[in-house]
Amino acid sequence: MQININTDNHVDAGERHENYFSEVLHNTLKRFEDKITSLEVHIGDENGDKFGTDDKRCTIEARANGLNPLAVTNHADSVELAVKGAATKMKHLLEHTFDKMRTH
Repeated sequence: MQININTDNHVDAGERHENYFSEVLHNTLKRFEDKITSLEVHIGDENGDKFGTDDKRCTIEARANGLNPLAVTNHADSVELAVKGAATKMKHLLEHTFDKMRTH
């Protein structure tokens, strides 16, 4: 599973952050590693330098074998929480999608 992480100019995207984000995504979605070819992750701060609640955004697009791309978005107070929340949402979406395919 290939993971591409993209950030806007207002998010510190050092190597430490990228490694952390990749680890969170791998750990949360490891059940689906054989079905997902790539993850496209977009992280941003919607308010820029201004303070705000739930202004950090993480969107994850998953490309799975034989399916159209699946996407989720999560907002949170910190980038870390936004990524964790989006990863959890993606896990639930993939579980639902593959369970639905299995029953049909």
